[in-house]
Amino acid sequence: MSRPAEPDYQDIQALARFGHGSLPEALFLLLDITDPAKAGAWLEAAPVSSAEWLDTPPETALQIAVSAGGLRALQLDEALIEGFSEEFIVGMAADHNRSRRLGDVTDNAPQHWAWGGDPERVPGLLVLLYAKSGRLAAWREQIQTPLFNQAFNTVSELTTVDSENIEPFGFSDGISQPTIDWEGRQTSDLHRRDAYSNLLCLGELLLGYRNEYGQYARRPLLDTDGDPDAARLPAAEEQPNLQDLGRNGSYLVMRQLHQDVAGFWQFLDQQANGDPQQREQLASRMVGRQRDGTPLVESDPPSDPNQFDFHADPHGQRCPIGAHIRRANPRTGDFPPGVTGLLSRLVRIFGFGRRHPGDDLIASTRFHRLLRRGRVYGEQLSPQQALQADATQAPRGLHFICLMADISRQFEFVQNAWSMGPKFGGVQNESDPLLGNRQPLANDQPTDHFSQPTAQGPAQGIHALPQFVTVRGGGYFFMPGIRALRYLAHCATSRDKSKS
Repeated sequence: MSRPAEPDYQDIQALARFGHGSLPEALFLLLDITDPAKAGAWLEAAPVSSAEWLDTPPETALQIAVSAGGLRALQLDEALIEGFSEEFIVGMAADHNRSRRLGDVTDNAPQHWAWGGDPERVPGLLVLLYAKSGRLAAWREQIQTPLFNQAFNTVSELTTVDSENIEPFGFSDGISQPTIDWEGRQTSDLHRRDAYSNLLCLGELLLGYRNEYGQYARRPLLDTDGDPDAARLPAAEEQPNLQDLGRNGSYLVMRQLHQDVAGFWQFLDQQANGDPQQREQLASRMVGRQRDGTPLVESDPPSDPNQFDFHADPHGQRCPIGAHIRRANPRTGDFPPGVTGLLSRLVRIFGFGRRHPGDDLIASTRFHRLLRRGRVYGEQLSPQQALQADATQAPRGLHFICLMADISRQFEFVQNAWSMGPKFGGVQNESDPLLGNRQPLANDQPTDHFSQPTAQGPAQGIHALPQFVTVRGGGYFFMPGIRALRYLAHCATSRDKSKS
């Protein structure tokens, strides 16, 4: 297999490569497209930030993503829309089965959301603004021109706060991210990728590149004979005679998650009988890290809190099997530990040689990684403030954002099988201690507990665990490459005029 060409960074939106950590202010605008031609004109000129490396860090950044409904509003042919993934087309909230799998039931159900819950009214456009401290208001004014106001109607403004990489419960965040293989060094050969690696094929993030299976994700490909304007787009890597609407773009999943910070710390305080050390220990075991980001299993080197796996802690005695970070990223390889050659592979394939019952119960992590780009919102409470009886219940939480090339295999799998799944790694009848909705199973078995294995005897358990995180909104978007965005803008202006 030949090494792929270097990505065209000028065509990739910067959020995929940089995350804008140097721009602490952010505002997310959810928009309806009310005038396609004017929307196209604004998109054609919008100063979208690219992933090209700059010698001087930018003062501001603009990123744009569009929903399936937004593509229709921009006059994109339905046949091309059908070339995107089914999950993107249907949307996050339109399918009751999908809602159940994602844990979006009862208090999390779409009918309670502030935005995105009505499948017929999912915002068409997501505009993400980032800026240096003190620059956001002026940047928004520069972006929100008279043409912008004529083209769009604002559905919701999602504000953020500079949390200095501390999520609302008080833990260091943004640590466990995959390293994207921009240079194409990583092999997708199944026989050479047995162990866990943090290096991820570019095709797991961007459409139009080979993924961890050595394949290309589904996306719309165009023939210039049928659409001369398609020449604006890059060529498809595996079919150079066709133009690629998806190349250099990512699916963007956004969920507004309210976090009950006071409820979290007050519950832990009750479980610890007011003992500060026990309270901190229990919080760390539920998360899988100490509040400063140190994992509960040793990292190598110790200075890097992302360089570790769970092979030395198979029973979860240091980091419980059901801890949040273990569910979000189990750090597994294609084969369990101890598989080193053809003979040991055959032994494991036929079900022999397991060190413990949970060895083969978790899928290989590399097929299910996400690149997170979320931001915190709301007035922040320290754990000490949260323990006060008069702790405020103001809206606060996380605007969860993640990027990927396959919504089903990446986000939905992690959410369903690992986070919300009541059976994970041998753990029974419990979901993620932070994200779980605590709803009983179909057989009325409860899921509101958290088990902590010990070396001395039976696992310790916490029961009657409250729900700490509630979904307030969400949607599936496509963050196109910049050339694809200009193509969409041209579709909106040219085809809208042809109808008049």
